[in-house]
Amino acid sequence: MSLYENIKEKIMDNLVQAANTAKVAGEFNFEELPAFVLEEPRERQHGDLATNLAMVLAKQAKRSPRDIAAILIKHIDTTGTWIEASEIAGAGFINFRLSPLWLTGVIEEVLKAGENYGQVDIGKGQKIQVEFVSANPTGLLHMGNARGAALGDSLASLLTMAGYEVSREFYINDSGNQIHNFALSLEARYLQQLGQDAAFPEGGYHGEDLIETVKGLITKIGDKYVSVEPGLRREFLVRYALDEKMRNIRETLQDFGVNYDVWFNEQSLHDSGAVRSTMEELEKKGYIYEKEGAHWLKSTLFGDEKDEVVIRSNGAPTYFAADIAYHRNKFERGFNRVINIWGADHHGHVARMKGAMSALGYDSDNLQVILMQLVRLIQNGEVVKMSKRSGQYITLRELMDEVGKDAARFFFNLRDPDSTVDFDMDLARAQSSDNPVYYVQYAHARLCSILRQAEELGDTTTPASELELQRLESAEERDLLKKMADLPSEIIIAARLMEPHRLARYVLDLAGLFHTFYNSQRVLVEDEGLRRARLSLVRAVKQIVSNVLGILGVSAPERM
Repeated sequence: MSLYENIKEKIMDNLVQAANTAKVAGEFNFEELPAFVLEEPRERQHGDLATNLAMVLAKQAKRSPRDIAAILIKHIDTTGTWIEASEIAGAGFINFRLSPLWLTGVIEEVLKAGENYGQVDIGKGQKIQVEFVSANPTGLLHMGNARGAALGDSLASLLTMAGYEVSREFYINDSGNQIHNFALSLEARYLQQLGQDAAFPEGGYHGEDLIETVKGLITKIGDKYVSVEPGLRREFLVRYALDEKMRNIRETLQDFGVNYDVWFNEQSLHDSGAVRSTMEELEKKGYIYEKEGAHWLKSTLFGDEKDEVVIRSNGAPTYFAADIAYHRNKFERGFNRVINIWGADHHGHVARMKGAMSALGYDSDNLQVILMQLVRLIQNGEVVKMSKRSGQYITLRELMDEVGKDAARFFFNLRDPDSTVDFDMDLARAQSSDNPVYYVQYAHARLCSILRQAEELGDTTTPASELELQRLESAEERDLLKKMADLPSEIIIAARLMEPHRLARYVLDLAGLFHTFYNSQRVLVEDEGLRRARLSLVRAVKQIVSNVLGILGVSAPERM
């Protein structure tokens, strides 16, 4: 637990004790102490922390909140809480002002913890799987996949920082109708490149990358498969193209800073009989019925608008059937929670999948789905229209070539997944304070520059003493220290809400406070004690910026 959390917990405990003391003294009465909060007021002038305990006690105590607040202040023990002053505000809030001296302990805490500063243990080692991207291997990764990759990888890192055991997984859709259409598309392109009259299939994949794939194949085998039986030809083309596409997907994601623990093939669910056994289990439990030759899941029981086909009349399982088997497999592997990151167009699939898990005997609350909105690409102030099916889209590789991995990952993690992202290419390339990732990385580089200058002047890394640190008393220093102390709490909140974008906002705010400090206070002053204190502050801020950027998968450059 962080220093700040320890202080808050101590104050909470002492408030409970104050209420019980007042009850014993007969100053007011209550059956059971209601839940209350201790949080930071919105306005700085209202103090450092505020509680609503007096207000929530009023009904039971049958006294005005302000009277109760006065009694609580009289009885609260402030020993070890750093409380310097207590006051009643508004309808009965109690505002606490803390001695600013507590803040300097944050520096020692950060420097001692190093890259582990911010780490908490709310997860208690629970096993969580995060499945993300899972793009069909029928083309190249695009902007939407890029957002999913940035979000999923950062979420996994955040949950790890919060004490969970996390596994990253990519689900390879290498079976079903999309692979059939992929095969027909490849066949048409292969024959066309060899001068054959081949019609392109309706619903096929138009991407230029498919043409490049067959051109590369032709340089190796020529027209060897022109006269081969169509079924064998398509099987060979699909096997070759899938291998190439998956190799490209793996390499691209690795270059984007994403490394998966598991690559799971959909086809393995069919080969192992997992799909069939899952459907049999659901049928045995009474959740599947037959109609018009097909087998249907009673998904309307789970809030779906209509029941869903799981086995077609020709005996072939649907994608939904395989997906149910896949999620059953996840829980069978022992994960306490399963998190999926899906595009917003999959919103209708959430209730039926959670329902299917309930039908199989699993707690559907342990399956959590984060729906991610679209990405709109902005160039020269205008929206660029994109369509994967037509082959007109910006690939993840092109995005990295244009703006770099860091800018892409930071921009995607600045917004809530439920918000559409307007990705401004011109802003992402700009080397100015308007570019948020540049602004944060420049803060880190500036921090490193200060430390290099200190080293050149012969300053050692001797830590400042407690008395020296207490000389950090300017408003800019205090604001910076307070923000530094907030990180463990931010990790807890972001992990519970599964919102890594909170950390992007946090480090952006921290960078802003550092730039303000830098512009108002000199670090390398003549006064040795103050210089040592400020250098310790600089080292601690540098550590935190590096830690948070690491969670987001963004580099922390030492020079820019």
